[in-house]
Amino acid sequence: MLVDLRERARFFAELTDVGVPRATAEWAAPAVAAAPKRRPTPPSAPGDPADLDALRADLGDCQRCKLAGGRKNIVFGQGNPHARLMFVGEAPGADEDEQGLAFVGRAGQLLTDIIEKGLRIPRKDVFIANTLKCRPPQNRNPEPDEVLACQPFLEKQIALIQPRVLVGLGKFAAQWLFKSMEPISRLRGRVGDYHGIKVVPTFHPAYLLRTPSAKKDVWEDMKVVRALLAEDEP
Repeated sequence: MLVDLRERARFFAELTDVGVPRATAEWAAPAVAAAPKRRPTPPSAPGDPADLDALRADLGDCQRCKLAGGRKNIVFGQGNPHARLMFVGEAPGADEDEQGLAFVGRAGQLLTDIIEKGLRIPRKDVFIANTLKCRPPQNRNPEPDEVLACQPFLEKQIALIQPRVLVGLGKFAAQWLFKSMEPISRLRGRVGDYHGIKVVPTFHPAYLLRTPSAKKDVWEDMKVVRALLAEDEP
């Protein structure tokens, strides 16, 4: 059932945590070209937690790239194995490396606010992962060989979960999902396709902490996410 638009508009007008300006606090159709609806072909047992557990076991004490030497914990990702919405970030930070969980620091709290106060979805109902499973030293950018080492595991996670919408958080996640080297500023505003799954790129929450003015852009992107999820409601 569609959420009352006026109630949602009032909510976002008052949402100080995410910083949504009052002028944008209303639902609108996504500013992207209409595309025919296409459901991804699911695997034989989509979202089976046992399959994700088996994938984590296959990852093991991963030594597939140089990041293994400096990490404390592998950050596999967590959330609902039946999630209709999946977020893909860039790489774990210090808090994530310490706890072995994705998005648990300040950026993680902001992401939680976007999910729960913005999209009105409990965080436990989405799935969150990263392009890298280990923290790069000093939070530097992911390197190509590191992304390639983790790629089969992220691909398999997506194939097992089969979300309806993927959100790429930040440059590296968006470029990986779009298979493009364009900057995030140019990828934003488009809806991509990853093996039949709609892809919405947006700024990383860590960037929003440094650049609060970009929150209004993320709000526009979340309107697109909400519209895509509504299209796919049974």
